[in-house]
Amino acid sequence: MLGIVVQLTISWIIIWVFEKNDLRVLGFKPTKKRLTDFLLFLTVTAICCASGFFLKMYFGGLRWEVNPALNVSLFFEGLWWNIKSVLFEELIFRGVLFYILIRKLGIPKAIIISSIAFGIYHWFSFGIIGNIGQMIFVFFITGTMGLVYAYGYARTMSLYVPCAIHLGWNFTQGFIFSEGSIGTGIFKRMNAESFRTDSYIIAFAVFIVPMLSAILINFYLLKRKKQISPLIYAKNYPHRE
Repeated sequence: MLGIVVQLTISWIIIWVFEKNDLRVLGFKPTKKRLTDFLLFLTVTAICCASGFFLKMYFGGLRWEVNPALNVSLFFEGLWWNIKSVLFEELIFRGVLFYILIRKLGIPKAIIISSIAFGIYHWFSFGIIGNIGQMIFVFFITGTMGLVYAYGYARTMSLYVPCAIHLGWNFTQGFIFSEGSIGTGIFKRMNAESFRTDSYIIAFAVFIVPMLSAILINFYLLKRKKQISPLIYAKNYPHRE
């Protein structure tokens, strides 16, 4: 939690120095529309992510069972860990620096820069520097998801949507189905072996379709939303000169 407080403090200093503004530019204030969007994008992304595990069950015979150690404390610990990790990354890559990039360079260039930085960041967080194959794969996957997160903020000028998409994927994969770095969450896998198939079509469906569906559906939903102009948004929070 201390890290988040430090991030917010640094973010406030940056936005004040560069634009004489404050953290309201991140769209933190809860409104009915923002909370509705949060639940919608969280649910859609969680379903897309979970579909991959259902496909593994159907085509690969893998099975998950409820974690016998699951209790209220474990659930909220897992939820809080994911919220903190998502908020930490969103404040870095879709925070005030991203807002400033949008204002200075425009939305398309800002989104590209943010997604590239997000992909490179995961080389270090995953500890894969030097493994070219993994670096290319991770950069493509995380960078593409970074495009969705960045587009979510740019479209709504609020962190609610990118946080919802990010949390929906991470929490489902990492805690609900325990395929993350924090140990067993809600369900644990009964099979010791990993998913295997000789069919390229099935492999594509299992590993690509869930993420592809999350990307396309979220882009579609965001595209249908009314674009909030950064210039109009800035006028709502004028510089204090």
